[in-house]
Amino acid sequence: MEHKFSDNRLDLQALREFCEREGETATYRKGEQLEREGDPARWFGFVTEGCFKYVTRGISDGREHITWFSFEGEYVGDYPACLYGRPSQTTIEAMMPSRVFRVNGKQLTDFFSRDTETAELRAAIAEHLLSQARARYLDFHRTTPRERYELLLHRCPGIVELLDLQDIASFLNVTPKTISKIRKVITFGKE
Repeated sequence: MEHKFSDNRLDLQALREFCEREGETATYRKGEQLEREGDPARWFGFVTEGCFKYVTRGISDGREHITWFSFEGEYVGDYPACLYGRPSQTTIEAMMPSRVFRVNGKQLTDFFSRDTETAELRAAIAEHLLSQARARYLDFHRTTPRERYELLLHRCPGIVELLDLQDIASFLNVTPKTISKIRKVITFGKE
């Protein structure tokens, strides 16, 4: 796993400035959705306050599964779906009161079509997203649940105050009971 959700070596200042200049400010209450799974993806934005979780539902069980987060100072949206007006692959929901500078898919596509530099940025973002997804997938195969939990705490030290046990378990693809056991071992040093 990467060390931080926002640790991305990409210079995204031009994209942030575009969202601030050309976008609209939108505020979300806790539980409000930026996107809903299955609906056409409309928005891409820069989070100035708060945070969002990316949620999908299990096909057979209908259970909620958290797949990603966007925190203050990061970007939020179903990037590829927004660019092409395709259905969102996840529901993106505010975890607390949040504010975003957001643009729609057409604005974003027009931005990337401006010149060679913005076209290269589009390609770099796509490569970075692929790299993040691949690393997360590989971590499910090469790390233990405890290692995934410790990596999450390292990447996002305050996340335990934002999420309940169920949300953390969902993101790490384990049961809440497993998270409780991991916390007990970390806190008391007993297995």
